[in-house]
Amino acid sequence: MWPITRKFNLKTIRPSMPAPTYRGRFAPSPTGPLHAGSLLAALGSWLLARQADGEWLLRIEDVDPPREVAGAADGQIAALAAFGLRHDGPVEYQSSRSHLYHAALERLLADGLAFECHCSRSDLAASGGIHRNCVSGRRRPDPAIRLRVDDGCEVGFADLVHGHVGQRVDTEAGDFVLRRADGLWAYQLAVVVDDAEQGITDVVRGADLLDSTPRQILLQRALGLPTPRYAHLPLLLGADGRKLSKSCAARPVDPADPLPALRAAWATLGQPALQSTFASPAGFLAAATSAFRIEQVPRTEARTSAAAHNNAATSPR
Repeated sequence: MWPITRKFNLKTIRPSMPAPTYRGRFAPSPTGPLHAGSLLAALGSWLLARQADGEWLLRIEDVDPPREVAGAADGQIAALAAFGLRHDGPVEYQSSRSHLYHAALERLLADGLAFECHCSRSDLAASGGIHRNCVSGRRRPDPAIRLRVDDGCEVGFADLVHGHVGQRVDTEAGDFVLRRADGLWAYQLAVVVDDAEQGITDVVRGADLLDSTPRQILLQRALGLPTPRYAHLPLLLGADGRKLSKSCAARPVDPADPLPALRAAWATLGQPALQSTFASPAGFLAAATSAFRIEQVPRTEARTSAAAHNNAATSPR
C-alpha cells in the first residue's frame, strides 16, 4: 500500500493519487514530551484507523521554531512506538513542506481569495481581534497574508462525536491568517495542505481544534480540496482546568510502563474496561481495536491529576 509520496497538481491543488478508503494521521507539535492528552488523541485516531483496516500516518508539525523543544520530535516518535502505536510509512515533517504551502498561497492570492494585511494586534483590538477590514494606517515591510471571508459566511459539518457543528466564520473568526507577519506559516494553511497532499480521509484530534475546523473547511473549498471526515475527542484537563498541554500537570507519560497510561486513555474515551489482563501494549491494543465504539466517546472534557498519566487507579473520568 506504501509509498504514497505525492505532488500537488498546481492547476487544481489536488493530490495526484487517490486516497485509500481510510487514512488517518497523528500530527503533534514538537513542543515537549508526549503527555497524556497527546496519548489520548493518538490512541483514538490509531484505533479508528485500525478498525477500518486503514493507514495511520505520523506528521510532525514543526513550523513554529520559537515554540519547539530540541529533541522533542524524536522523543515523541519513540514514545508512540513504546506504546505500540506504530505508524505507516515515513514520518513527514512540516518544515520540509514549505514549497507546498507557498504554492497554495500563491494560488489563493492569484485568485483574489487572499490578501496582504498590515494590521497589528493593537489595530484589531477594537474589533476583539477579528479582522473584517484593514484598519492599519501604515504599511509593513512583511505583511501577514489572510484568507478573505465573505460577509454572512457560515460553515457547518458533521462531527462523529459532536454531531452537527456550525460557525459564522465572518463574525466568529473573521479573515484569518495564512502566513504570519514574521514569515512563519499559519497552522490553518499548513494542516489543510498537508491533509490533502497526504490523502487524509479522516481527521481525529482533540476538541480544542473543533472551532478551527470550519475555517479549514472554508480553506479546502477555496483551494478545491476534498473535505475529510472529522472526529474531535474530549480534552484532558489538568486539575487547574487548563488543557493538559498547557497545565503544570502535563508531565510526560512513561514509555517504560505503557499499560497504565493506555488504560487511562481508554477510560477517558468512554470505553468500558477491558476484562483481560495484558502483558504488553500489543495485547491491549488488539483487544481495544475490536471493542472501541466511537459513539461511546463523551463530548465533555475530563480532568486528571499530575499522577494520572501512569496510574490506572487515578485515571481521568
